[in-house]
Amino acid sequence: MASSSSGIVIGLTVAALGTIGYLGYQASANVPLEFDRPKAAASLAALASKAPRDTHDPTALPANSGSGERVVYSLDDDRVWLVAADGTVSRTFRVVPSTVDPLPGNYTVSSRSGRITGSDGVPVEHVVRFATVDGVTIGFSAAVDPSAPVPATGARTGGIRQSRPDGDAMWRFATVGQRVVVIR
Repeated sequence: MASSSSGIVIGLTVAALGTIGYLGYQASANVPLEFDRPKAAASLAALASKAPRDTHDPTALPANSGSGERVVYSLDDDRVWLVAADGTVSRTFRVVPSTVDPLPGNYTVSSRSGRITGSDGVPVEHVVRFATVDGVTIGFSAAVDPSAPVPATGARTGGIRQSRPDGDAMWRFATVGQRVVVIR
């Protein structure tokens, strides 16, 4: 009798686990797209309405912008800081934002290109990509010819433009895997 009882228990356990697995699969397969898409790993500090600034030195690295080696990009200030592992700023500069902004949060450099034609038709160099928003790739780049007019296409573009010297510095600093912190 004991062996037939244990067989029934094992059969019921297998059936229960199979049912749980099936229901789990059904739940994950029906997740709305807005919940299923990967999001930037955002810290509470990065999601703050605006990282604290030094009122006496607007070029100073904002407080609560992370720690360690990283690129910090301020959406509100249109400014980038290249930050060494010890927290010192090796360079800071202004940028011209793209038409599509990444959400505040933590990203990593995913790819780079030496020279390409930007999504707006302008030849660019030292492209450092770190995010994608609604199918638009976001990255830093420098126009090969800074005097070339930017086409007024109204297109959704992800190129955050910097000067050629700043682009050179970004290219040397932000290799694949480098952390990029986007703040307000």
